Amino acid sequence: MPTGRSRWTICALLFFATTVNYADRQILGILAPGLQKEIGWSESEYGLIVTAFQAAYALGLLGAGRLIDRIGTRLGYSLALGWWSVAAMLHGVASSAMGFAGARFLLGLGQAGNFPAAIKTVAEWFPKRERAMATGLFNSGSNAGAIVAPLVVPWLTLRFGWRWAFAAVGGAGLVWIAAWLLLYRNAPGRVQADEPVEAETHIPWRVLIANRPVWGILLARFVTDPVWWFYLYWGPKFLNTQFGLKLDQIGAPVAAMYLFSSVGGVFGGWLYSFLAGRGHSSNAARKLAMLACAVMVLPIVAAPRVANAWVATGLIALAMAGHCGWAANIFTTVSDLFPKRAVSSVTGICGFGGAAGGMLVSTAVGFVLQATGSYLTIFALASFSYLVGLGMIQLMCPRLDTVNLKELPL
Repeated sequence: MPTGRSRWTICALLFFATTVNYADRQILGILAPGLQKEIGWSESEYGLIVTAFQAAYALGLLGAGRLIDRIGTRLGYSLALGWWSVAAMLHGVASSAMGFAGARFLLGLGQAGNFPAAIKTVAEWFPKRERAMATGLFNSGSNAGAIVAPLVVPWLTLRFGWRWAFAAVGGAGLVWIAAWLLLYRNAPGRVQADEPVEAETHIPWRVLIANRPVWGILLARFVTDPVWWFYLYWGPKFLNTQFGLKLDQIGAPVAAMYLFSSVGGVFGGWLYSFLAGRGHSSNAARKLAMLACAVMVLPIVAAPRVANAWVATGLIALAMAGHCGWAANIFTTVSDLFPKRAVSSVTGICGFGGAAGGMLVSTAVGFVLQATGSYLTIFALASFSYLVGLGMIQLMCPRLDTVNLKELPL
């Protein structure tokens, strides 16, 4: 087993990469109200700009997972982060809705490599009992990035202009690549004595998609991932539209949402370990932890009905914490069920389902808001999406047992 220091150093690098990933995504959501006025977007055009990212992200996940399984996480992660950092900087030269859509498409292609690479790295470096915690910790980088962005981006924009905000935050990822290549060496061959040595042969997609667990996770992500995308791209716009918060006022509540949600990611990983340590089976512990996280999302239905911005912020923050706890468990389920050589591919396939759902929902949200101007229906649907997702997992994976791919039809 790798030493505690080395594997947690790798986890720290995953955390910072995910922080950069979400900071680059979040810039557009923060600047959207001002850019909408300056460039002249309609609500539906903004929805289509977001959809361009989702479409590229969905396609990229299919290819990124496969590529990383073939070339390894050290090189694959570096290529992905370099691509998306340059794409993030290209937003600064856009001057139309079409230009932003093109930059978002390129960003989505690159950012698709983050989670397949990170989940595979956790599978390579951590024993099963620590994977949910490690996943929860590195995934909290998504919240850290979304905390940093609303604090830094308004300051950069008001001081230097929005184009320099994209350039500065986007370029930060290039620094990470140097640290990753310097600190990441060969991953340990085995991280736990009772884990079997795996063959190095690649597993065809036709084998992976022939089993029910892949479809259970894919469908669950199809209905829950879009909720997170909604928070990311419409959270600041909701606070601006509903409560009149301006660019210099929006940083604190948005940062608070993501700060609280980062606790949810760690909580979700800890809860699984706690339940498993109290005698629950891995199947029961995982699903009970996911159920607890799904229940945390239910109160979000009241967010557009309250009169105080900070009350709405609290409701959204609780739901986002529930999502992050949910994500820590659903991501780890992939590395529990599938051999390491297939983890990135399965993560990419299931992530494709989540991104496809996000693409459809982003387009729909734009048109719903343009037609009604109301967030009521959107928050109502978001509130029970996780219970639906858990039901899909239970239907397709009544027992979370390790998948024996050799027994599946070829």
